[in-house]
Amino acid sequence: MSSTGIEVDLQEIFQRYTFDNVCFLVLGFDPKCLSIEFPQLAHAKAFDQMEQSVFYRHVVPEICWKLQRWLQIGEEKKLSIAWKFYDEFLYQCISSKREEITRNKAQKMEEANFDLLTACIELEQEGGGEMDGSTKSNKFLRDMAFFLIGAGRDTISSGLTWFLWLVATHPSLEAKILQEMREHLLVNNEINWDMKEISKLVYLHAAICESLRLFPPIPFEHLYSIDSDVLPSGHPIGPHTKILYSPYAMGRTESIWGKDFLEFKPERWISEKGKIVHVPSYKFITFNAGPRTCLGKDMSFIQMKIVASTIIWNYCLRVVEAHPVLPKISIVLHMRHGLKVRVTKRDH
Repeated sequence: MSSTGIEVDLQEIFQRYTFDNVCFLVLGFDPKCLSIEFPQLAHAKAFDQMEQSVFYRHVVPEICWKLQRWLQIGEEKKLSIAWKFYDEFLYQCISSKREEITRNKAQKMEEANFDLLTACIELEQEGGGEMDGSTKSNKFLRDMAFFLIGAGRDTISSGLTWFLWLVATHPSLEAKILQEMREHLLVNNEINWDMKEISKLVYLHAAICESLRLFPPIPFEHLYSIDSDVLPSGHPIGPHTKILYSPYAMGRTESIWGKDFLEFKPERWISEKGKIVHVPSYKFITFNAGPRTCLGKDMSFIQMKIVASTIIWNYCLRVVEAHPVLPKISIVLHMRHGLKVRVTKRDH
């Protein structure tokens, strides 16, 4: 890497990284999106198209997209094509995994790596699962894989993109994180920090929370009431009512966060004793709340802290001059033009 650095799109890199990571964790399959040639993978593009089409359903009258679906035109036709392609990809992964497990059992071989798909299939074969038919079982596995890949891909990549943009544009934030790392991490030529060490980085955790407050990966949620209920505000709602709320707006509301609600201030998350302040999930709604709290919350924090600390320690990031940073109108808070940064090797 030259002294002037190289120019990269961090958002694209994070999207490729998280897709590789979640596919390997869930399916035991590495699509190699992050390989050096940056391949354009059809199943990743199909997922992007489905995401775009789902957002389209949120912004047009229901009758419009249902008519398009019936006629198979416009966004609904694109959604059908992408859905069919992605379904085939997931069912192929499930079929290959079943064959691999059967082959390994016949040869009495141990699984080389753990993945959730293997665990579910083995549980089913041992009689511990609820699925008794192959078609029904494959449908369950497909739904599980689709949900987990969707939850683990774009949300983490979005969170990392906005956080590293804040680091690149706030030199004081970068300096404080580096100082904390020097004080709490074992620093040598081979960086191999474990979670016990990473958990000591209180300021890094606080900075990520503050970034997620201002730039939640899911900027709005669309719910539907089954029966009559009363909102926490006291407002009654009837059955079959559509409810829209915005974590993005809530994170920028003075009545919730105080007069400095628009200020990027990691210190609001740190107590006088230097510990992370507990903020109720109904206030910091990024990971949802109550029984529907995100199952991957802890894993998301772990992944973000490991990736962010490794990048910040090794590289200096600066946003390319005149690069526009604007949110994309989508169900996930991406940057419309990506995040172009100049990367230089950090000289400690």
